Amino acid sequence: MENMWQKDIETMPRADLEALQLARLKKLVGYVYDNVPFYKKRLDEAGVTADKIKVLSDIQYIPFTTKADIRDTYPYGLFAQPLKKIVRIHASSGTTGKPTVVGYTKNDLDLWSDLVARLTMAAGASDDDIVQIAFGYGLFTGALGLHYGLEKIGATVVPTSSGNTEKQIMLMRDFGTTAIVSTPSYALYIAEVAKDMGIDPRKDLKVKLGLLGSEGCSLEMRAKIEQAWDLFATDNYGMSELIGPGVSGECTYRCGMHFAEDHFLPEIIDPDTGAVKNRGESGELVITTLTKEGFPLLRYRTKDVTSIDYEKCECGRTHARMAKPTGRSDDMLKIKGVNVFPSQIESVLISVPEVGGHYQIVLGTKNYMDTFEINIELLDGSLLTKYSELENLQHKIAFKLKTVLGLDAKINLCEPKSLERFAGKAKRVIDNRDK
Repeated sequence: MENMWQKDIETMPRADLEALQLARLKKLVGYVYDNVPFYKKRLDEAGVTADKIKVLSDIQYIPFTTKADIRDTYPYGLFAQPLKKIVRIHASSGTTGKPTVVGYTKNDLDLWSDLVARLTMAAGASDDDIVQIAFGYGLFTGALGLHYGLEKIGATVVPTSSGNTEKQIMLMRDFGTTAIVSTPSYALYIAEVAKDMGIDPRKDLKVKLGLLGSEGCSLEMRAKIEQAWDLFATDNYGMSELIGPGVSGECTYRCGMHFAEDHFLPEIIDPDTGAVKNRGESGELVITTLTKEGFPLLRYRTKDVTSIDYEKCECGRTHARMAKPTGRSDDMLKIKGVNVFPSQIESVLISVPEVGGHYQIVLGTKNYMDTFEINIELLDGSLLTKYSELENLQHKIAFKLKTVLGLDAKINLCEPKSLERFAGKAKRVIDNRDK
């Protein structure tokens, strides 16, 4: 059995776990009814009270909460405690409209660090590690969330933040960094810059663990990162609305991300009808925060498309595991009437040995029809002068994509290092159709 931060909880029998969830759900409904006017109104309209929750499946009678609800009550309308009790505020990036603002009590911060301690130990981190956090610090939850959780297990934390990549590499070498926290795309970029500096990440650095997050990462992309660094990479899941990182994370068996089910109650619904799906089926992930004080949420629609496995894991943990999300229902692209997730495109591209991990999807309109182009960096720029080989490679990629997506795409092969790099979340899609 693996090392665990809270073994008694992480291996709790399912019957005991579900009894705990039910007790906490009933308490939560009463708590938000008394402390959040928004939820009092919603629950009254639905005719739901704490004493009407008899079994876990009764959660289906509680209305959903959406990101629009959080933005409509900006900034503090969903807080369940007065600001005097809120000791920290975080917010999402707010790339469209107002950011989603979340608050934490002191107890929430203690809980958060325990949750991150759980997931980092599950991934293989320990008090022997020197962990470089290359997430951007600030209102974004990722950096501080991982920071305090890693300190809690006794790891040495190096809070470099994102960017200044040459200095990141210098510090990795000088400090003997053994683990890195970053987005998948930035991990790949750091390895690329290191090689340009004459440093081989596989031989000259000691990084052996990657705690990757904040953006989607296909299995093919992860394999490319592991090969570039000679490290073991795991995924973890979270979002600022729920708490930040710590909602779920992979163990070393990497057969799904273990939920902290004692604090988060997950469901899978049909994104179109809202109906709860059967166990094992794929759909939109909905999560209820069972124990948060400052910013509790009932049935929050994450928009992430996944499935949940309730079987006990080989690692000994009994908490349910979510599959790697295939995409977000609001990130799904409709191209020429076909539903496409960017992750499907990435999986195809990463499987082509002649191209790197950097690409850009460009959508537009011509004669009232969608246009679909993909700019892809070559690993070897000399191929651009070998026209027959270049053309064959374009056809090969286009054929692979059509097989998976059922769509024709225009493939533009580009010079190495010609596409924009990102220290934070990579912007892979440029949709010019509205323009």
